[in-house]
Amino acid sequence: MLIETLSTFPHMYDSVMGESMMKRAQEKGILEFRAHDLRDWTHDRHRTTDDDPYGGGAGLVMKCEPIFEAVEAILGKKFVEAKLASAMGESGPGGLASSSTMVEFGGDAGCPDRASSAANETAQWAVSQSEDCLSESGYPAAPPQGESQQHRPQIVFLAPQGRPFDDAYADKLAAADHLLFICGHYEGIDERVYALADHVISLGDYVLTSGELASMVVIDAAVRKLPGVLGAADGPVDESFTSGLLEYPQYTRPADFRGMRVPEVLTSGNHAAIARWRREQSLARTAAARPDLIVAAEEAGRITPADQKFLKLLEPAPTGAAEGVS
Repeated sequence: MLIETLSTFPHMYDSVMGESMMKRAQEKGILEFRAHDLRDWTHDRHRTTDDDPYGGGAGLVMKCEPIFEAVEAILGKKFVEAKLASAMGESGPGGLASSSTMVEFGGDAGCPDRASSAANETAQWAVSQSEDCLSESGYPAAPPQGESQQHRPQIVFLAPQGRPFDDAYADKLAAADHLLFICGHYEGIDERVYALADHVISLGDYVLTSGELASMVVIDAAVRKLPGVLGAADGPVDESFTSGLLEYPQYTRPADFRGMRVPEVLTSGNHAAIARWRREQSLARTAAARPDLIVAAEEAGRITPADQKFLKLLEPAPTGAAEGVS
């Protein structure tokens, strides 16, 4: 797998990618990693990657030009042309051809330099509230036709409007051969850049100082899924979220530490009893901390009759019953 990043602070990846599993994955030839500096595609002496937002407001917005030029240099101009054709609806159904979602390209202006310039308030890149680079559902346009989603490069953005990231999404990214993460900063990225997106992902309802940090989380979650990355072959199989539930409690030596003993069943040697205990602990932990996962597991048919019986035992008794009142 080849993973590339495009950001203004590429050296932030040095420690993460140079240690532990990520380092071993690269040494084994499972992973190839490249961090690109977005400033290499700027053309002014200040190496500017951001500008004031149209319409005013706090913060700065990352500019179109360096990002598009960088992606063209990394993945090729034909790749970018195909992505834009798809976003513009020129590749058929699934793009952004409808009048409610199409980006209007006009004239020879490209992306304006100074968002605060009054002369550019009617810029040729006219993007109305409903005419953005994503579909109205918030998801990227369909990929260019004629190429496998798995084998072609896929571009990933981290943004609040993205799809919530979870273990299933990590599986999806791990199946790709080539990922390029475009990392935002400041107030955000010019909306037109999302015409390049294959994935727009959100880590949660909070804000980070940089897209590099968010991308590291996603990269780690995906790379550890690759065969050979973890020491144990079943390492990524029996853990939280792979079954749709939180993982059961784990213990190791010593069996008794400062009066806190390991549950006796785990030292019994009775594998059937251990498996049952672990399943029940997983159910109990999930019901207490993430009841939404229990609901999802029920809807997916992952909760057995035995599980249902155990979950019933966890429900608080009716007030009258607890007091012995009929």
